[in-house]
Amino acid sequence: MAPAILCYGDDFTGATDTLGTAARAGLRTLLFLRPPDAARLERAGSLDCVGIAGAARAMNPAEMRAELAPIAKLFETLGARVLHYKTCSTFDSAPAVGSIGVAVDVLRAAVSQPWAAIVGGQPGIERFCVFGHLFAAAGAGGEVFRIDRHPTMSRHPVTPMHESDLRRHLALQGLTGVRSLPYTAYGKTPGALREDLEALLAGRPEAVLFDVTDDAQLASIGALLWPRALEDSLLTVGPSSVVQAIAGQLCARPPTAATVAPARGPVLVLAGSLSPVTERQIVAAHSYDTVWLDPAQLAQPDAAQRAVMAGRIAELLAAGKNVLACTRRPGTSSAGDAPVDARGLARAGGDLLARVLALAPLARVGVAGGDTSSHAVQALDAWGLSYLAALGPGTGLCRLHSDVPALDGMEIMLKGGQMGSADVFERLVHGTA
Repeated sequence: MAPAILCYGDDFTGATDTLGTAARAGLRTLLFLRPPDAARLERAGSLDCVGIAGAARAMNPAEMRAELAPIAKLFETLGARVLHYKTCSTFDSAPAVGSIGVAVDVLRAAVSQPWAAIVGGQPGIERFCVFGHLFAAAGAGGEVFRIDRHPTMSRHPVTPMHESDLRRHLALQGLTGVRSLPYTAYGKTPGALREDLEALLAGRPEAVLFDVTDDAQLASIGALLWPRALEDSLLTVGPSSVVQAIAGQLCARPPTAATVAPARGPVLVLAGSLSPVTERQIVAAHSYDTVWLDPAQLAQPDAAQRAVMAGRIAELLAAGKNVLACTRRPGTSSAGDAPVDARGLARAGGDLLARVLALAPLARVGVAGGDTSSHAVQALDAWGLSYLAALGPGTGLCRLHSDVPALDGMEIMLKGGQMGSADVFERLVHGTA
């Protein structure tokens, strides 16, 4: 039986958020770390949602095209109805890095319908789209800002958001002609809402942007999209709320709420995120010995320094200590520091994690930072993730699947810079029960 949804996450933390969203909705879901072959799919069994954890958010257009071409082919092979390009909930992207326009251009050829559905918000983690403009909270429960005035996303080191109107933002990436369905339409009857969408589609737009201000509206969006997807396959774009909307239309198993048990041994957290949210989480992490990693040394091509760092961390873990390994913000440790390439630093963080686990196998680890998480998991000899339980809004604990016995079954939290409560690192140690 073909899955209903194939979801490609443009970074690992986003992909795991969608994994959790699908699993909590009762969908049989597995997140693969690379496009699976037929044998791997057969081993996985029947799935409602097939996830692929990618890294397109950090790629240039040429790299994205090479990355996404196999995803388009896999979608056609699987016979799924919805192809979901999972973006960050803040839609941070740019023409030269992580271009959503490039992604749509590549993936559109794999579906039957000529337009893409863009879901503009994820209310469960305080992301809202109003009349086409995106708003986001500054941390869990924080003040909500228009995205171009957000204290973090407007100053993102790679893809700063300078435009709140997602139609204009995406037009700069080549996705022109985006029409908007405002949130005020959801109060109409289902028939009238379908007519509104038909009227927009009559103009042959490249995409339709759906406003979202609360979770109840996602049900209306799902009721619009799923019947169309059953007739002709559909490309969808946006955060995990896309799967949340579609899942409500499927005959899913009843969702189950699971708690996280205390860790069965020492915990390692690698914090490569520079966001204020992660900084607050570091301050609140009282159960750890903190190891400060010098970014310039960590990112050196010569791995000798990383070997020294890994050995120091492994010694603490072997002594039963929880370890929080943090990279300082480049250029702030001293006046003479030179900036460090963010992508190179993320790759080095992944190599460091692999080295530590080779010296000190662990039952539970955490990684903070979207790019850091992507490269950290890529550095491990693993092939998939399944969802275990939530540590809090937008932050889940997963099970690693690997053919290496020491890695298979390891529990891992992958957290974006903007995600998680202040005590999420403490929850990783002590559980949520």
